[in-house]
Amino acid sequence: MRPVFYDLHLHSCLSPCGDMDMTPNNIVNMSLLKGLELIALTDHNSCKNCPATLAVAQQAGLAVIPGMELTTAEEIHVVCLFPTLEAAMGFDQYVHDRLAPVKNAPEIFGEQWVLDELDQPVAQEELLLINATTIGISHAPAAVAAFGGLCYPAHIDRPSNSVLANLGFLPPECGFTALEVKEPEKFFAGGANGEYWEGYHILSSSDAHYLEQINERERCLHLETADFWGLRGWIEGKRG
Repeated sequence: MRPVFYDLHLHSCLSPCGDMDMTPNNIVNMSLLKGLELIALTDHNSCKNCPATLAVAQQAGLAVIPGMELTTAEEIHVVCLFPTLEAAMGFDQYVHDRLAPVKNAPEIFGEQWVLDELDQPVAQEELLLINATTIGISHAPAAVAAFGGLCYPAHIDRPSNSVLANLGFLPPECGFTALEVKEPEKFFAGGANGEYWEGYHILSSSDAHYLEQINERERCLHLETADFWGLRGWIEGKRG
């Protein structure tokens, strides 16, 4: 195993809350400038900017996992990651069919752009992507697994759109073995929340909506390979 510096929760300009500078080329190049080796693109309820981002990353020599930040029926955010672009785009369609039929209002929520590998616009997503889907958190792991992916709750230490804020507990039937904690130094300070530290693999990603928010070369995972399969092996392995 070797240390792999990572950021597995990034938004592009497809997310209505994402800055327009969050383009495939800018995301990849900023990640490289910051010394990262493995990133994931996880727009709200969509994978449609994954094709361009993976194409750019392949040319640049950066490992990118295609993914999504799913909003469950309970308005809980869940990071979903996939082994292949084909699997991610299959899940994209699955989620799109279960998204509330509410059109985006760009002047209120922001624009939702799908870009090509030259950062040129090719489409705008019409449905508002930040809405909840009809997928409950108890059904999310099985739905993601059906496409060969893995998932875990996002930013559990936040006061909104997190499993602890919205439910107050982790549903045991979900079988999560990993959790994302935005600020682990605060969340686990003084031995607080020890049940999560002891019982789960902890990731800390940026949830970046702006280029400057992407992780610095500070957080690493010890993986066999810097890709989806290395991450899956770590998440499914023994704690520690």
